[in-house]
Amino acid sequence: MKHFIIITAFLFAGIIAAQSNYEKGMQSAFELWGKNNPNEASNFFERIAAAEPDNWLPPYYAAQINIVHSFGETDQEKLTAQLKKAQDLINDATAISKDNPEILVLQALLHTAWVAYDGATYGMTLSGKVAELYTRAKIMAPENPRVMYCKAEWDMGSARYFGQDTQPFCKDLERSLELFANFKPETPFHPNWGNDRAITILESCGK
Repeated sequence: MKHFIIITAFLFAGIIAAQSNYEKGMQSAFELWGKNNPNEASNFFERIAAAEPDNWLPPYYAAQINIVHSFGETDQEKLTAQLKKAQDLINDATAISKDNPEILVLQALLHTAWVAYDGATYGMTLSGKVAELYTRAKIMAPENPRVMYCKAEWDMGSARYFGQDTQPFCKDLERSLELFANFKPETPFHPNWGNDRAITILESCGK
């Protein structure tokens, strides 16, 4: 799960001329993440967030890093610290951009990290919240590929947990790939992740 988002320095290679400090900072933060320096990248995004108080993207990415690197974490104290920090950052992003489907997906992933860590403890309390978040996001942005793919992955995980067939959700993954093929982010820094992970999941879908 840790590798479901792949960001490399090449993602923003085309952003080379007439850059603002914000653009340079964002590119530098992504490069740090792409070079497997998540803590430094998260801190960089937080510094950008402090300088750009009306921009939801820096706290979004700082939160995302903490969430992504929580999957597979077995140290409860470290996990709790990372996800609390991520939640605070999500709250900051939400205060700037309310009813944002990208942020709703991120919130669902944060809850999923808790469920993945201890399903017996957190599954009952958080599974309903995750499903509700994806339902809200899908109503807001039915053409958003991350909404479609992340919801499908969650539904497949739930089906496996209850011993049910995952095949019905394969069509949702296929649909997400169609949406990824046609998706154009508002700016080079807006969320545009998930395509590679959706392809990987689809390859094993229904098996």
